[in-house]
Amino acid sequence: MHISDDLFNWVILPLLIFISRLGDVTLATLRNIFISKGFRTIVPFVGFFEVLIWLIAMKQVMSQANNVAAYLAWAFGFAAGTYVGMRIEERLALGTQVIRIITNQLSQDLIDALRNANHGITVVDAEGAKGPVKMIFTVVKRANVPDVIDILEKHQPNAFFSVEDVRNAHHGVFRNSQRKLNLVRTLFPDRKGK
Repeated sequence: MHISDDLFNWVILPLLIFISRLGDVTLATLRNIFISKGFRTIVPFVGFFEVLIWLIAMKQVMSQANNVAAYLAWAFGFAAGTYVGMRIEERLALGTQVIRIITNQLSQDLIDALRNANHGITVVDAEGAKGPVKMIFTVVKRANVPDVIDILEKHQPNAFFSVEDVRNAHHGVFRNSQRKLNLVRTLFPDRKGK
């Protein structure tokens, strides 16, 4: 079966370029995110495949791309790869985050609820712009951030809070993520999820 030059130049080649660019930029985005989160072991492997795909795509662009469709495919592949990489990282929910809660209301119910949910917390008395406040800090796995926010919304919906990435955290009280807990319970029904 013979493919016409027009079909190849205007459809097949741009599609191949788009897919290649989508792949290498997705990997590049993930590589940068892994670096920023401290996952150094996997970064060289991701970088290897990223550059390999990029070289293959670049060779095709330099040797055969001679129309606007190929160039647009290159640009759309870049944009789509960035988006896909961010979405994958979002779904993986890698790393840990610190949640800082500042409240001027009675906060013992919130503190108890966080402790009962096995979140390690630190409570500090502080002075805010309008008087005394409690500052509640907790460092959690990123997958557990929605749980903490749900507890916060239930007990102190008007409290100020911020969430930031933590590069490293050691020797604290960390709740197991529900996904890990479910996997452990499935594989080892006699264990308690530790």
